[in-house]
Amino acid sequence: MGSFACRRLGDVSARGRRGYRYVGSAELKAAVRPGGGGCRIGSAVEFGAWIAGRSAEELAEPFTFVVGVDGALRLAPRRSEHVACAGGGAVLSAGEIGFVREADWWVVGEVSNQSTGYCPDVGSWPDVARALDDVGLVGPAGFTHEVVFRRCPGCQEHNIVREDDFVCVFCGGELPEAWNVDPGV
Repeated sequence: MGSFACRRLGDVSARGRRGYRYVGSAELKAAVRPGGGGCRIGSAVEFGAWIAGRSAEELAEPFTFVVGVDGALRLAPRRSEHVACAGGGAVLSAGEIGFVREADWWVVGEVSNQSTGYCPDVGSWPDVARALDDVGLVGPAGFTHEVVFRRCPGCQEHNIVREDDFVCVFCGGELPEAWNVDPGV
């Protein structure tokens, strides 16, 4: 399954539980249909039915995912916006997820917190692990690709921190080490 450690995801601690509001484009959020969103996956049976309906082209790349504040996994095609997948609401985590077939079931091959609309902290992993465990999916021990998001205190722009360089790419200001993207949380 890859070079990362695999384990059952149910043994995750009670960390996490921070909610994330959408911090992206107001126009994009306004375009989200009320009641819309990604496909809610609450069980292995629901996941099995959903994955059976995916084409080979869809399965070749990761999907958009969110973990809603109800703790449920929601999935949508990769080019879907996270805010649309979440139906416009807050989430416990968001990112991209890929599945691979192993023996007679699917496993998580890759998962990231890459969502520039919600900018979830890497500490949101336990909520993802719980949602995957609820569906009966085995996968990595954490995000296979961690994205570090920060808001610049100077210019207020959202940044992706690369190579531990906590400097704003927009104004050159110093970025905080602690997650601060949504000051209202």
